[in-house]
Amino acid sequence: MRFVERYNGSGLILDVERLIYEFRGIQNIQIFETKSFGKMLVIDGKVQFTERDEAFYHEMLVHPVMMVHENPRRVLVIGGGDGGAVREILKHNPSEVVVVEIDENVVRACRRYVGIDRGALDDERVGIKFEDGFKFVRYCNTHFDVIIVDGTDPNPISQVLTSREFYDCCARICEYFVTQSQSPFVQSEYFKSIYRNAKFKNKAVYLGFVPSYPHGLWSYLIGSDVRDIFIDLEVLRERFEERGIKTVYYTPEVHVSAFALPRWVKDVLSK
Repeated sequence: MRFVERYNGSGLILDVERLIYEFRGIQNIQIFETKSFGKMLVIDGKVQFTERDEAFYHEMLVHPVMMVHENPRRVLVIGGGDGGAVREILKHNPSEVVVVEIDENVVRACRRYVGIDRGALDDERVGIKFEDGFKFVRYCNTHFDVIIVDGTDPNPISQVLTSREFYDCCARICEYFVTQSQSPFVQSEYFKSIYRNAKFKNKAVYLGFVPSYPHGLWSYLIGSDVRDIFIDLEVLRERFEERGIKTVYYTPEVHVSAFALPRWVKDVLSK
């Protein structure tokens, strides 16, 4: 059996051994056992992660924004029901992590059938709220050091998480913000709309490699209305060592190089 995800006349093909789990609720959730990428979470036909390369994505989503903060104590995660982002956040020893996930079934399925959180979702510092992320930030009066948006590809449920109003609400309650921002190569309209709507005073795009995502090239957007988003490599190295962080993909050197954008990506953003 084969799983195929298509995008703009191309796609990803993976041989799968079996369908482990499927549930149709507010989203269609599937978990497959693949032959070469381990277990794979698919939502509404789109790959969310595979065991083989999920660390590539979760580390680059989490560590750049956590590393620029000198002491990230309170962190908000919008989405992220699989727990991979929370796992990486806890490596920075925060005092509190709040996860706002709209679909409880994602958390249940990933806990039972995959477990990439490695117990992070059960950590006493982690609280999970099953509600709409946009409504949460819109009415939230609590301050967070960092907000991390780990959402799906824009769809009827998650589209609002790419709106200007959502980003404005996040900017009001955090020092640093980061979101995945799709593939600039095959999802350029999504990519440009996220960059355009995120009206942070300081913002930047950076890139990473995730083999199971559209053609491997993935982007992220970091922003802040109150803080600088660039720090010295030596500071990154010091914090990385002091916090004792162990990673598969991320390093301080990768952090710095990820912000060096190819000319064609700069051209997409300039348009």
